[in-house]
Amino acid sequence: MSGKAQRNCRVVHRLTRRVRLLAPPLVRNAERCYILEILLRKRPEISEVRAVPEIGSLAIHYDPRRLAEQRLLAIVDGLLDNLIACPPARPAAAVADNTPLQECSLAIEGMSCASCALLIELSLRRDPRVQVANVNFAAQTALVRGTLGRDEIFARVGRLGYRAQPIDTLAQRRLLVEREKEQLALAKKRVMVAAALTAPVMLLGMAMHRSPALRGLEFALATPVLFGPGKEIFARAWRLAQQKSANMDSLIALGAGAAYLYSLPGLFRPKHHVYFEAAAVIVTFVLLGRSLEERAKGQASEAIRKLIELQAETAVVLRDGEEQVVPIDRVVVGDLLRLRPGDRIPADGLLVCGSSAVDEAMLSGESLPVSKKPGDKVHAGCLNGNGTFTLRVTAVGANTVLAGIVRLVDHAQGSKLPVQKLADRISARFVPAVGGIAALTFGGWLLARTHPATALAHAIAVLLIACPCALGLATPTAIMVGTGEAARRGIYIRNGEALETASSLTTVVFDKTGTITEGKPAVTDFIAVEGVDEANLLARLAGAEAGSEHFLARAISAWCLARGAEPAACSDFAATPGRGVRASCEGLPMLIGNAALLEEAGVSCSAQQPQAAAFAEQGKTPVFVAVDGRIAALLAIADQPRQGAREAIATLHHLGIETVMATGDLAAVAQHIARQVGIERVIARATPAMKLELIRELQQQGKRVGMIGDGINDAPALTAADVGLAIGGGADIALEAADITLAGGDIARVALTIQLSRQTMRIIRQNLFWALGYNVVAIPIAAAGRLNPMVASAAMAFSSVSVVANSLRLQRG
Repeated sequence: MSGKAQRNCRVVHRLTRRVRLLAPPLVRNAERCYILEILLRKRPEISEVRAVPEIGSLAIHYDPRRLAEQRLLAIVDGLLDNLIACPPARPAAAVADNTPLQECSLAIEGMSCASCALLIELSLRRDPRVQVANVNFAAQTALVRGTLGRDEIFARVGRLGYRAQPIDTLAQRRLLVEREKEQLALAKKRVMVAAALTAPVMLLGMAMHRSPALRGLEFALATPVLFGPGKEIFARAWRLAQQKSANMDSLIALGAGAAYLYSLPGLFRPKHHVYFEAAAVIVTFVLLGRSLEERAKGQASEAIRKLIELQAETAVVLRDGEEQVVPIDRVVVGDLLRLRPGDRIPADGLLVCGSSAVDEAMLSGESLPVSKKPGDKVHAGCLNGNGTFTLRVTAVGANTVLAGIVRLVDHAQGSKLPVQKLADRISARFVPAVGGIAALTFGGWLLARTHPATALAHAIAVLLIACPCALGLATPTAIMVGTGEAARRGIYIRNGEALETASSLTTVVFDKTGTITEGKPAVTDFIAVEGVDEANLLARLAGAEAGSEHFLARAISAWCLARGAEPAACSDFAATPGRGVRASCEGLPMLIGNAALLEEAGVSCSAQQPQAAAFAEQGKTPVFVAVDGRIAALLAIADQPRQGAREAIATLHHLGIETVMATGDLAAVAQHIARQVGIERVIARATPAMKLELIRELQQQGKRVGMIGDGINDAPALTAADVGLAIGGGADIALEAADITLAGGDIARVALTIQLSRQTMRIIRQNLFWALGYNVVAIPIAAAGRLNPMVASAAMAFSSVSVVANSLRLQRG
């Protein structure tokens, strides 16, 4: 990193294809944040930028294959230099009042087709204060980021004829779930009322000769169908017409309205054709189709609904020595909560007294309860077992791990694949195009000297058979079900792009420690050099390794402490990735690591090499210890492969995936573990830079590469891989440390991830083929006069249902 980059910004977190910076010049300066975001987004290598002026944080999603991190930092630093030295002559309009950037999640009621979602997106994006606006028709939700106020967002959506509600918290989401249940019940009621009125209208319409009285009865029965259960269709179409826009409701209103209006003169003119039954049947079939569609979409979002339902509604708080039951939104950080057997944990926290076994299935996917004692973390949504304990709250509301998981699944379900963007462009032009085709159909049949009633029927059939809804639902419903099913199995996918890329992986590279193995290494052997004071050496070892978070360091430290060692005072601790650590203990330099670390410092360990080689052949990692420039001891540490690792690797091979192990350990140790689990190719003594080079080499060979590691030591390789997967628990999930996070440490989920992604992409292709094929075939048939308007409305209604139903097959996969 250049000196300039160190002056204006510094890296505080590296994630997969993402870097987070702290830049002091951005602190409490929304204008600079806004301008910097705009400038960075102009670069094709950068996909997303998000600044938080309150703390001067900058998160950048970029393509590391096209833009190196150092180059990115230099660009950011240069832009900051320009902003500091040459401030704009006048404030940007969007931040003239220094309004901070904010992200708003909302539910939208009233969307009936993909065109509705596109209309809302376009309306929001026209405002320069909106940076990102993504509307998910399948989930009926939207995500808006920028400086536009929440009330203004709701008002803008309201003017289009839709209703927006906030869903930033789990409590708001729970209310939304209840609202959705009410809406579904109301939709069923509308269908029943419409069907009850339409059935006699259809019977009357079958009569060969209809007297004025029968026609009057048809009118009396059809009118309540259109303006009772069907009034929302016409109301939305009218509001959109006032906005000079159109959607599927517009086509239905035109079709049913034309049939109804054309029939009115027939009440007074016996020879005039009437289509009251067609108008009623059209509306009834549309209502029935939407009711079934809503029910199916509800099943598609079942996974996220179950997560939301895990949030407790109340908590037992200890205040002034007394227990008080309070709503969850009144719990604050620092509160003491009492948990009894069977209670749902209401907030994240640390146990302060008591113990229990906690069911963490919602985090890890594991059914076995986890023992908890004072000092251990517990998370909101988990279920307490048979113990009673008190916890001190560390996170509430949107800051809990459960809320983080919900956001993660939400963002994945709301993301758009490239193919969806194509479908959106088609949908945006669909309604006007269909209107034009219907007009041409009407005119063409009139020119062919067909009766106006027949020409009108054919035009109405065109309006009704067309269905942009199926096209708009094809991708998002499959993503909703796929990511929801993945979350149910402990697989958390950050975005649709990762889901799509995972389906085409050809090679998977594994880290060893903590990924293939359990990550619980233990010291198995200790051989001190003759004349060394073992007690003193153990004290030095405990002190030196106490400053490291490495797996092996923790194993050595725990082993020393278990033997009663008192950690010696150590300083100048320094870790060398892939080699070991250096420290100064009680004034003497100390080295703990592999032979390369000692040889680099001029310490000979040749006498211990035969024994070290023997340890390595047994699958144990040899660790050398030197004090004051002389070898002092040799340790051996072993870590067992994860349960089911061999079966997981075999499943990947069955899927046609090549597996590689890249580890910093010795070749003999790595080969021993690889033989146990069935991995054929091993890259040993690999530094982080070598792992990165391996990923790039495989990609240059035309392979799509997934990298699986702990998300920290393997950060460069995870970033460079086509898909980065992190093994971790719930807290890791909340940090979103990779494209995909596998909870609970079960690497069998790697194969499951690939299988799910392949199934999801196959469903998406089937949905798009059906949606496009249906419209390409059906519209010409309708224009040719081969479809009755009532049949056309039924086909249109059920085309969307079929797409959603096809996506739901993922839940049975």
